[in-house]
Amino acid sequence: METKAADRVRPPTDTSDQAGTCGVEFVNEENVAHVLAAMPDEDTLDRTAAEFSLLADPTRLRILYALSFHELCVCDLSRVLGRSMPATSQQLQRLRREGAVKCRMQGKLAYYRLENPTLERAVREAFARHKERPR
Repeated sequence: METKAADRVRPPTDTSDQAGTCGVEFVNEENVAHVLAAMPDEDTLDRTAAEFSLLADPTRLRILYALSFHELCVCDLSRVLGRSMPATSQQLQRLRREGAVKCRMQGKLAYYRLENPTLERAVREAFARHKERPR
């Protein structure tokens, strides 16, 4: 890799040998400029972080995984989760607010389905990866 005049090289500020840190500070300005030009705006970053935060809760993750197989009503999901209908509905409301699931009414039954293909793929791929690599 060729070093350009615009790139900065500084000696390390700390001489300790820490794994995962650079021994010198070298900034490739061309690479940094390319990444910064492609970086989403703050609003997009915030919305994406909120979307992925849905995966951080085991109950919501189980709901998303279950819905990746079938459209299910709240009663079905409550049974799958082993939780009360109000507790299940509370999690579904969060998923709905974030646009991850969509609800349709059929008589008095509320059926939910995944509405976000990105989250569906992420959930499926994560579970498949962890099944391949047990602890």
